[in-house]
Amino acid sequence: MSQRIIPLIMCGGAGTRLWPASREVHPKQFLSLFGARSTFQDTLLRVSDADLFERPVIITNNAYRFMVLEQLAEIGLEADVLLEPMRRDSGPAIAAGAAFAEARDKDAIVLALAADHVVSDTPAFLAACREGLAAAEAGHIVTFGVQPERAATEYGYINPGEVISGKVHAVAKFVEKPDPATAAGYVEAGYLWNSGNFMFRAAILSDEYRKVDADSVQAVTDAVAKAGTDLGFVKLDDAAFGSAKSISIDYAVMEKTARAAVVPVACGWSDVGSWHAVWELSGKDGEGNAARGVAVFEDSRNCNVSTDRALVALEGVDDLVVVATQDAVLVSRQKDANGLKRLVAKLKTVAPQVTEDHIRVHRPWGSYQSVDNGDRHQVKRIIVKPGGRLSLQKHHHRAEHWIVVRGTAQVTVNELVKTVHENESIYIPIGAVHRLENPGKIQLELIEVQTGSYFGEDDIIRIEDDYKRS
Repeated sequence: MSQRIIPLIMCGGAGTRLWPASREVHPKQFLSLFGARSTFQDTLLRVSDADLFERPVIITNNAYRFMVLEQLAEIGLEADVLLEPMRRDSGPAIAAGAAFAEARDKDAIVLALAADHVVSDTPAFLAACREGLAAAEAGHIVTFGVQPERAATEYGYINPGEVISGKVHAVAKFVEKPDPATAAGYVEAGYLWNSGNFMFRAAILSDEYRKVDADSVQAVTDAVAKAGTDLGFVKLDDAAFGSAKSISIDYAVMEKTARAAVVPVACGWSDVGSWHAVWELSGKDGEGNAARGVAVFEDSRNCNVSTDRALVALEGVDDLVVVATQDAVLVSRQKDANGLKRLVAKLKTVAPQVTEDHIRVHRPWGSYQSVDNGDRHQVKRIIVKPGGRLSLQKHHHRAEHWIVVRGTAQVTVNELVKTVHENESIYIPIGAVHRLENPGKIQLELIEVQTGSYFGEDDIIRIEDDYKRS
């Protein structure tokens, strides 16, 4: 019997190609774009069969660590979570995951998967994993080549070569994203889309990477060996990891190694790299219109609407994308993904906040959202998860008034500890040491009214914090 596979889930990317829904601090892999679960959660569930897969390893960054834990808990799974000190592209990320897996098992087989991809046919995907496992055990670095459904220009391609075993082929050539005419030629010639997912023996990946960049492999190996633990996370060593060269695994290894192999697969795969891709994967009405949220279409065709709250009505238009969040609205042509990339680059210079964060800001204890503000006041809606609590803190420039609208709050104000129920409130003076926590079994929701001269998050002086932010 073949050994089990260690899934390595990569979820540290920002995903700005789905702006304004996806942003720097809450990217697309954690969004529920196609139902109740995120693509990160679906990816984990896809590799949760204990007969085939080991406990997963997740590599992410410090900003996403609590979202990772929360979404793992929602689907009842556990994992080892590695934290990158900084982004170094997929090469060092996968090399670090391989080093961690090899430390766990010197013969480890690793399946490296992006957390933001969609696979609609899980049995076909698992069959491809089983097909590629023997080749990976034999020392090949196996990639998954998707059978093209069209002459796509947004994907790289793989030219499959001679048969290694079963359905596994050697890779004759990797090619970059083509123009339309070249893409059509590739499809005609039997090329495959490059999915960017890989299976390999951890030691083999490290050896092949070492042949072209020994310093970077040593850097990530040291980062794993010197890693510390913090709240259950594995924190890769900053200095060691930072010295690795920033490069994709394709450029670092796959385009140079003689061990590359490919398994053809047709599993309803997409990297969800644009709003047009979201439209392709969504249910549609008789005129080709897709809607997430409340939308009305009149004399409109092939449009894609995503809205958080406001009703969106389209009349007399075709092939549009409309994405409405609470602080930004995007109107774009369906097929111009490069135009959106240019737009987001421009927004980063003129309005960077709307590319970085949502009005609703996620925290390890829950979330908060600004609902009104002025020169001398700000109003927030705060949600605290059951068992969650904020840091023990104080402010130099603002007082706060909390009104509980759902659940029960336990509030500390200096020496006072008080339980505050629904329809009750409490006042926190400027400079008072205070803390908010949820001792109950349901979500705590409250309205916070701040008054004072300054409301920035940098006026939070943390004295004690469960999440080590003080």
